[in-house]
Amino acid sequence: MKRINIILVALVCFAGSSVLTAQTTAVKKSNVAKIAKPADPKTPVGLEVGNLAPDINLQTPEGKSLALSSLRGNIVLIDFWASWCGPCRRENPAVVSAYQKYKSAKYDRAKGFTIYSVSLDKAKENWVAAIAQDKLEWTNHVSDLKWWYSDAAKAYGVQSIPTNWLVDEKGIVVARNLRGDALEAALNKLVKK
Repeated sequence: MKRINIILVALVCFAGSSVLTAQTTAVKKSNVAKIAKPADPKTPVGLEVGNLAPDINLQTPEGKSLALSSLRGNIVLIDFWASWCGPCRRENPAVVSAYQKYKSAKYDRAKGFTIYSVSLDKAKENWVAAIAQDKLEWTNHVSDLKWWYSDAAKAYGVQSIPTNWLVDEKGIVVARNLRGDALEAALNKLVKK
């Protein structure tokens, strides 16, 4: 009898672990922050300087899918913000200024500089209106309109906005949380001398 009980417990444990593995795999496949393959397989994916930034693939205001990885070859500022965020809106003029100054600059290895704006808005109308009002002239605006529950915000551990990551042409994080003059100073270091 003890032998039958041990066999039954083992079978239940095995079956439970198979279901858990299948559920975990399904969750990983549905996650918006996909892991892109780094140029150097030794480069870890993560959010710290030197890591390969996790990929994000969200919708533009026009409803088209736009992946962060599609911008490889450029220096990219991954900028988390929202129309309802006062500090974000106050920071936007500095971001616009940096974009205008560095979008056409010459870089050693990068084609140029652009911004990948990730909005934590809930209402598309407010998001689109803020893009126009703040003159955010770059075209890489994305959102899943899930507010703080945004899949990208979860993947990047965003707990306050504005927050940003600067990545090089290979998608490697070179700086984090750059505000005002700090953004321009970081970009200036990447310009071809």
